[in-house]
Amino acid sequence: MTDYSVLGNLLLIYTVSIAVVFLFHQFRLPSIAGFLVAGALIGPHGLNLISDIATVQVLAEIGIVLLLFTIGIEFSLRQLTSLRRLLLIAAPIQVGGVIVVAWLGGMLIGLPASQAIFWGFLLSLSSTAIVLKALAANGDSDSPHGRATIGILVFQDLAVVPMILLTPILASPDGGSLTPVLFSLGKSLVVVACIVAAAWYAVPRLLEHIVRSRSRELFLLTIIVMCLGIAWLTSLGGLSLALGAFIAGLVISESEYSHQAIAEVLPFRDSFNSLFFVSIGILMDWRILLEYPLVVTGVLLVVLLLKFVAGAGAVLAVSVPPRSAVMTGIALAQVGEFSFILAQVGLENKLLSGPPYQVFLAVSVCSMIITPLLMQWSPHLARRVEAVQRLRHWFPGQTTAHVLEAEGRHLRIKDHVIIVGYGLNGRNLARVLSETEVPHIALDLDGDTVRREAAHGLPLYYGDATNPNVLRHVKIDDARVLVIAISDPFMARRTVQVARALNPKIHIVVRTRYLREL
Repeated sequence: MTDYSVLGNLLLIYTVSIAVVFLFHQFRLPSIAGFLVAGALIGPHGLNLISDIATVQVLAEIGIVLLLFTIGIEFSLRQLTSLRRLLLIAAPIQVGGVIVVAWLGGMLIGLPASQAIFWGFLLSLSSTAIVLKALAANGDSDSPHGRATIGILVFQDLAVVPMILLTPILASPDGGSLTPVLFSLGKSLVVVACIVAAAWYAVPRLLEHIVRSRSRELFLLTIIVMCLGIAWLTSLGGLSLALGAFIAGLVISESEYSHQAIAEVLPFRDSFNSLFFVSIGILMDWRILLEYPLVVTGVLLVVLLLKFVAGAGAVLAVSVPPRSAVMTGIALAQVGEFSFILAQVGLENKLLSGPPYQVFLAVSVCSMIITPLLMQWSPHLARRVEAVQRLRHWFPGQTTAHVLEAEGRHLRIKDHVIIVGYGLNGRNLARVLSETEVPHIALDLDGDTVRREAAHGLPLYYGDATNPNVLRHVKIDDARVLVIAISDPFMARRTVQVARALNPKIHIVVRTRYLREL
């Protein structure tokens, strides 16, 4: 007789999820939190309605793969390369800072050094799935803090592999040997490099032949096979399926078929992705909140504060504006899904035991539940954290008005156009203005872009347009038009407010992506 238990479980999950998420929607709470609560309700520690948790987790993994695949398509290799300072400087500071603080804190409360370092591993990772989902829902994926957050998340996903390999060495009484770790890392890098090189050559050519068939079904199947296939091959090299899917997305992003690929995959991604959040809620034993409420609350607050400070401080170190740094720190403040995988390795190697493991799960799930709420409120929190502005004199890259003065750029210009943001839209507008001989000045917060374009004599300066002093230095009072061509709605609104206060008569044009930003 055919077993339909999987179908029954899926029907139950989606039915309960619809009810809970609808209720959350009525109170304007994030849908992600609703999925987590739905999982807790039907899981073994709730009403115990799910009979096959393993199958649900496999389907949830497919959701994560599709999520990272679409993020990779939207991100593109060019954008990833532009984040090299985040990947090479900020991300190691964030991960390393959390590990060092956790190690020192663990030693202070009497934990062995190996366990303290392992706790640092667990807490240093953030939730790629939840953060990317929240960024996409808020329209912030391409904002300054969105790009900074994604850059650090990519590094964290890469860091999972050495952490897993180092865990048995931490548990070994004699410290173990680093040789197997280095060998495994080298093998992973070689496998990934070969896969990427082969995919870069084969994928565009294959898609070209598929498109000629004019079959939508064939195109969809090809995209899914590429996504799952590259993810699976990458996992054979020791890396996660999710990271492999991200690489697959990057490969397709460089082709002219990327937009259609996203359109085809999105319905499947959203359907499977909800299963991931439900599966996280299923893991949670909510009785631990009743047994150790003060412990869970205390550890949760410490984790949120530690990760916020580490994330914000790391991006401040690479000259990200304080407002964006605050929002990045908030986005990275939770514990990640890969920490659950790492925790299982820790259990096997006796670095974690029963009660501490349940406290870890409780803290992790609670941090995941409140993350979408915190990210929704982060623009308002960033606006009110006035003390952050005092950090500007610690980081020369942030004192943009001072930089303009120090370089002797006393501008003599009038009736000009000020362009805020030198991305694709800003660059195209600047080219048109140059060809029509309309005087203009552009501001951007990407130091590399500013140096590169300024070297060619273009009127592009490093500056935060929300800073009144910066706008004064580009002669906002004498300007005729201000064009805001950035993808950060909060920064755009703040720039409009500051500019209008300095020059009430200036004409302002703002680039938006969604009607809700109007």
